[in-house]
Amino acid sequence: MLELLFLLLPIAVFSGWMIGRKIPFPRGISTFNPFSSQYFVGLNYLLNEQPDKAVDVFVKLLDANQEMVETHLTLGSLFRRRGEVDKAIGIHQNLIERSSLTQEQRALSLLELSRDYMRAGMLDRAENLLLELVDRGGQLEASFQHLMDIYQQGKDWQRAIQIAEKLQAKTHRPMGHYIAHFYCELAEQRWLKGNRIEARHYLKQALQVNRHCVRASLLQGDIEASSGHYKLAIKAYQKVQNQDEAFLSEIVFPISQCYERLNNPDGMVKYLKSCLQTHPAISVILAFSDWLQKTQGDEEAAQFIAEHLRKRPSVRGLSHLIQLSAARAEGNARSDLQRLQELIEKIIANKSMYRCQVCGFSSRALQWQCPSCKRWDVVKPISE
Repeated sequence: MLELLFLLLPIAVFSGWMIGRKIPFPRGISTFNPFSSQYFVGLNYLLNEQPDKAVDVFVKLLDANQEMVETHLTLGSLFRRRGEVDKAIGIHQNLIERSSLTQEQRALSLLELSRDYMRAGMLDRAENLLLELVDRGGQLEASFQHLMDIYQQGKDWQRAIQIAEKLQAKTHRPMGHYIAHFYCELAEQRWLKGNRIEARHYLKQALQVNRHCVRASLLQGDIEASSGHYKLAIKAYQKVQNQDEAFLSEIVFPISQCYERLNNPDGMVKYLKSCLQTHPAISVILAFSDWLQKTQGDEEAAQFIAEHLRKRPSVRGLSHLIQLSAARAEGNARSDLQRLQELIEKIIANKSMYRCQVCGFSSRALQWQCPSCKRWDVVKPISE
């Protein structure tokens, strides 16, 4: 409740200073005496942890003092942040009912009430208020942003795209980053329903608004690979490397599979060697080691991994090296290596594979929108 006191006490301090210096109140404030008995009654309720009664007092003061509108807007937002949404709604509804509000004050009141409804989970009511604000042309940027949040929560991706485009036109802030993901969501929906044509169409649109959209390229590759179009799948997957090299680990295995289905091992080896020169990630090292094991044996594969582990230590690489070493060992040495590998595999099984670059949220599954901070494209593979 100290926040509320800090909000209201400065009014009293300012008034005391004015009275002490015998300076008249500025125009528009002279009718408000903050030292009135009702004002101190409200403060007393706050001090005694009786916010309901305090709100009633300050709402009545608002009826007599138009200058307290801004204070009540702040008071309502403080209650909302404290989780006391009912009180916030009551304050903001009382403001909206006043016919004497200016156009700007009414827009601010509607915006704050929509935020109250969003916090309370009443998204339909919040949406209606925000659409009303948009029609009136008030608080457009904030209204568009909140509407986009609502449509994301409701998975109404078409409307989310429309609002994002309007927000971009209003603020000139690039929104292609978001719009591309909304198109990807639509593409996934269509693909799950077996409609590959529409899915491809949405992914094409996603890459048109954001050519760096890794998700769209991965989905393109998955759709083409599942359709047996392996050359097209490889082409789509390979775009990822230039879009964001952090996601190289996501394409090495599917590209290798595509080359295998095409019966083109030379193409796969050429691709892996080029990756080793430019982005020697552990996923590339392990894939090339598998090829060496199949073509030249365990010892060559083990030496290759050991050489790269000295440069780039990795738990996954160590596990693979122990596996290769155990296959060539005998007796107790082999048993010890196998037990060691089992232990490391348990550690790997419990390790997070992806981490948010903003809030630190981690998981074993790739999330394009961080479940914690709600940002898009901030969760990336952990290279270990």
